[in-house]
Amino acid sequence: MECEFPRINSNEEEVRRYLTECRRIAVVGASPNPEKDSHRVTRYLIEHDYTVYPIYPKGEEFLGQKYYRSLKEIPEPVDMVVVFRKPEAVGPIADACIERGDVKVLWTQKGIVNNEAAEKAREHGINVVQNMCAMVEHRELIGE
Repeated sequence: MECEFPRINSNEEEVRRYLTECRRIAVVGASPNPEKDSHRVTRYLIEHDYTVYPIYPKGEEFLGQKYYRSLKEIPEPVDMVVVFRKPEAVGPIADACIERGDVKVLWTQKGIVNNEAAEKAREHGINVVQNMCAMVEHRELIGE
């Protein structure tokens, strides 16, 4: 997949609303390695009182939170899904969000754009944020 510019994206006001209203967040690709961005962002979300469901195929526990293998395994409602995976992985993740029926926002981190998956998610009523860091946006729009 070649690099894409996000054709479908949310504006600053919408992003602020998502970060305020969406309190249950699944993080796809939440690495146990503290050097990785996905680890730092997941930890930040936990520290800022979000209910976080880390998803990683090999982990057991992330800072006291149970690791899940997929979105399907999470038994509670999920408001937002934050993605730390390659752009080609976003399509199946969007499908899983649609299948769950409770996800309000599909958020892909900095450098991750998949307009086809974003369009499909939007068509099913899911808001989309692409190519933005959830931690950076939270700091700028909500504050510490």
